[in-house]
Amino acid sequence: MPETIDYYFTVTSPWSYLGDARLRAIADRHGWRINHKPVDMGDVFAVSGGLPLAKRPPQRVAYRMMELKRWRARLGVPLTLEPKFFPAADTAARRLILAAQHDGLDARRLGELVHAFMRLVWVDEKDIAETTTLAAALDGMGLDSAHLLARADAADIDAAARANTEQAKSIGVFGAPTYVIGGELFWGQDRLDFVEEKVSAQDHG
Repeated sequence: MPETIDYYFTVTSPWSYLGDARLRAIADRHGWRINHKPVDMGDVFAVSGGLPLAKRPPQRVAYRMMELKRWRARLGVPLTLEPKFFPAADTAARRLILAAQHDGLDARRLGELVHAFMRLVWVDEKDIAETTTLAAALDGMGLDSAHLLARADAADIDAAARANTEQAKSIGVFGAPTYVIGGELFWGQDRLDFVEEKVSAQDHG
């Protein structure tokens, strides 16, 4: 059984998007598995002191934009700084990810689905609050969108969604992305070097 990185994220977080491909590359290099845990970040913010972008002071908003430009240039990845449909409700995307996960989609393919949903927001400027947008992405990956949309409304998926968020709050997650290895938290895509150091240490431990 491969070692696991618990990955708390939202598809509407630009920082989750910026780190997503690099996290998957780390897991691939070391033969580790990513346990995808999409969360309701608004619920997490409510107990951790975080604020949605619209409620942050202008200084923080301006610096966020500066950092997004820096990281976009550093990583050489496509990123729309102010996408047309942001902020957007991510409930449907979160439930579809969980539906695919609970239906047995393997971790690698699930990671591809997560990244596809992120790209809808941050590259393609699509409205992920619309199920037709999400269905098209599912179909484009060869997944059964009708089945997954139906599964996303099931009681067990609702329970899983709540459980991920409650677990995030209980272990001290306060922002996305957060990576957890053996109970140790790493907040932010700029901590991925530390994540790989931790993975390497456990590989050789």
